[in-house]
Amino acid sequence: MTSHRKHLVRDFNHFITCYICKGYLIKPTTVTECLHTFCKSCIVQHFEDSNDCPKCGIQVHETNPLEMLRLDNTLEEVIFKLVPGLREKEQQQEVEFWKRNKLKEIPDENGPKCKKARVDEEDDVKGDGDYHRSDPQIAICLDCLRNNGQIGESIVKGLMKKFIRCSTRVTVGTIKKFLSLKLKLPSSYELDVLCNGEIMGKDHTMEFIYMTRWRLRGENAHPMVLEYRPRIDFG
Repeated sequence: MTSHRKHLVRDFNHFITCYICKGYLIKPTTVTECLHTFCKSCIVQHFEDSNDCPKCGIQVHETNPLEMLRLDNTLEEVIFKLVPGLREKEQQQEVEFWKRNKLKEIPDENGPKCKKARVDEEDDVKGDGDYHRSDPQIAICLDCLRNNGQIGESIVKGLMKKFIRCSTRVTVGTIKKFLSLKLKLPSSYELDVLCNGEIMGKDHTMEFIYMTRWRLRGENAHPMVLEYRPRIDFG
């Protein structure tokens, strides 16, 4: 009769720990150029000072290595199954972090409060039924970026209600879908979404942008401002 050897969690540590912090991978994020994986916060912080992979030294991108990062949700689920209590611990720490930063509060804009639209409650923007309603929320202002004479500018207008509140896990791709539906854009039109003048990747989450791009963080900060502009797809 064949006996099956029981494996301990430490047997897999080489595959599920971060090269930078030496802890378990939290929000595993892979560098697409070399396929090395790190905690998201660790690799983002590393790329503030370097464009090279911290493990193999390859140059990830000449100017913006953050564009070459991809979250590995499958690996995250594997790690949570292997390490008891890790998911609950990280969720609690995340909730406490966003509470400290008061992202659930939307300050008055020198006027009466108005009801904010929610990306995750729009009937037209549906995913798989998981609307992340229990996630930490973030306030966002969606401004139309206008450049005189830009192609498509006559079609892309400003929103009547430009303030929204959504999950910190909402991606730029979802924001683009939300804008396209609200603005009733033709299928030939795509949008660029920018923060502080830099185009954001479609897989960037609102949390990622807030932590790495938004400059006005703090207790009395206004909603994070994202700008959008037309981009025509000639393909």
